[in-house]
Amino acid sequence: MTARTTKPIDTIVDELLAIGLKRVAAALEEQYNSPDFLSLDRVELISRLIEPEYTETINRRFTTRLRNGHLTGCPQELENCVDSAERSYVPEGITRMLGSFDFIRKGMNVCILGASDSGKTYLAKALGITACNEFMVEYYCTEELIEQLSDVKDLDLKKYNKRKKHLCKLDLLILDDFLLHSITDERQVKVLHELLNKRAEALKSTIVCSQRMPQNWKAMILNDEIAADAIEKRATKHYTVMIESKKDS
Repeated sequence: MTARTTKPIDTIVDELLAIGLKRVAAALEEQYNSPDFLSLDRVELISRLIEPEYTETINRRFTTRLRNGHLTGCPQELENCVDSAERSYVPEGITRMLGSFDFIRKGMNVCILGASDSGKTYLAKALGITACNEFMVEYYCTEELIEQLSDVKDLDLKKYNKRKKHLCKLDLLILDDFLLHSITDERQVKVLHELLNKRAEALKSTIVCSQRMPQNWKAMILNDEIAADAIEKRATKHYTVMIESKKDS
């Protein structure tokens, strides 16, 4: 039997560098030169070699998801979304429950309601930012997104379908300022209805944030009562969070 030769450590490091694993190469050199190298458990050694590359990959993925989700630079933290002297979240414990992100895994929707500056956007973005650790998330102002989609649909149906397909694949879509103003354009009503409907069929979660109570939404969607009714049912089907401000109380 031919004896198996052991490659010099420098050769292994060079090979790792050649295939782009520079962090693994650096970790190997560091561990090889450490006093406890020979006494290290094999599994522990493998863990130490992989950890830098794993951490960098995860951080890079998270940063990319934040950028693609329009959440880069947002300071919102889910830990701050608790009852305080300024606001309360109803029902009790809802933010902690949402923070488990089971609603995303199950394709359930969340409706966040409250007055202007009550903290709706803060909560939605905090959920979105944290969710980027595991899921594909995108955040939009509802009016801007629907206007863009309507214009694209008129100009290039193929491009619109591609864009719609992308939006329907997202694990979480956040629609802020939902029905802040009346929708008088029938095209936009149909686009919004289609987007929410397709995402529901695909079991993908949507968060909507609105200053207006759902019973008032129909009055904001003109000339299409059927679509208005369907939009309300889709957006409020699963969880509703009411943020009550205590600033003026």
